[in-house]
Amino acid sequence: MKRFALFLAVVVVAVGCGAAQQHSPGPESLAVTERFAKAVSQYAPRADDRLKPGSPNFQLFAKIVDRVRDYYVDDVDDARLVMAAAKGMRDAYPKPVDASREQLVRAAIQGMLGSLDPYSSYLDASHYSAMRDQTKGRFSGIGIQITKDGDFIKVISPIDDTPAALAGIKAGDLITHADGETLSGISLREAVSRLRGPIGSQVILSLSRAGASPFNVRIVRSVVRVKAVRWKLDGHIGYIRVTTFASNTTPEFMQAVREIHEQAGGGVAGFVLDLRNNPGGLLGQAISLSDALLNDGDIVVTRGRSHRQRYTAANGDVTKGAPIVVLINEGSASASEILAGALRDHRRATLVGTRSFGKGLVQTILPLGEGNALKLTTSRYYTPSGQTVGKGIDPSIVVELDKDHPGDEQIDRAYAILRSVAQR
Repeated sequence: MKRFALFLAVVVVAVGCGAAQQHSPGPESLAVTERFAKAVSQYAPRADDRLKPGSPNFQLFAKIVDRVRDYYVDDVDDARLVMAAAKGMRDAYPKPVDASREQLVRAAIQGMLGSLDPYSSYLDASHYSAMRDQTKGRFSGIGIQITKDGDFIKVISPIDDTPAALAGIKAGDLITHADGETLSGISLREAVSRLRGPIGSQVILSLSRAGASPFNVRIVRSVVRVKAVRWKLDGHIGYIRVTTFASNTTPEFMQAVREIHEQAGGGVAGFVLDLRNNPGGLLGQAISLSDALLNDGDIVVTRGRSHRQRYTAANGDVTKGAPIVVLINEGSASASEILAGALRDHRRATLVGTRSFGKGLVQTILPLGEGNALKLTTSRYYTPSGQTVGKGIDPSIVVELDKDHPGDEQIDRAYAILRSVAQR
């Protein structure tokens, strides 16, 4: 397998890049934290429980402010950070007497990060551990990737063969309530917490779907084991479904291609690469899989506030130059869009389906030193042609699925394209 100079850190719903070097908060960040500490004292004045310099809560807030000021993709305004933190604290605890200093600070942190974008968040030890488990392809829950859409929680994609997918949840659905409690206006992290729960427990989700009346779905939580790659040989066409970009995705993909070639006796007419409802995952896996299908050229360019990173392919195509059709839809996000964009821009594949989700932001995991971490948006990524992915990747051939059609028109079109190429 090809090698890269930069190892990329793990992220849950999105993609990530290398963790920043650990350091103590600078004087500017400490000054911001002092301003926030005054806001806390004014909102919840308790002489026996002040947010003092050197206290764990003060230091945690200062560390996060420091990382945001140093690494966030855009310049940040210190006053706005303090205002967002104070608002997050007040919104979460309208009656401050009901909350401890730790609870107020945690709510403030989430409010501050939530004001930046839907993807930046604080990960305590349990959430950080769960995130690492998910990138390994095994975790507990309902099997769904979500994001914030204004005040609402929006489904990026259900994961194949998970409770959410089996219950009929679709990309684009808005989750309005969980067990009767509204999800409107809460942070993404809090929404994830409400959807999680003990294995075997139930959650009732209230959903809003375009063109349909609001409805409820009852889901039983379970251990979710994500098989990153599935494949089959249909005649002389290899079909490969990639469900996520976890740590095992590229090796499983390359093994699938080898086994398809072996079964076909070397006579493969082409490959269908199905990225529909693939919510993304590890940037490193998107790059390595793209590299496995390209002989040269750029794969993706990431641009942050003060850095730019270009990733290029080395010689070697695991498919041996076979034609490729890539299937995408509104549930294809993040790492899926990197792969689809790279193959499209290099004219290595024909894209079929509908416009992808449109997540062009890179998150970095920044460990904070106590088993916790900060997931922070640090870059935007661009396809080799320079296109930002914020508005999604458009397919070469648009094929909408007809709910009244018994088959899968997108797969049918992909096979038709490859058969046509084989007959030339």
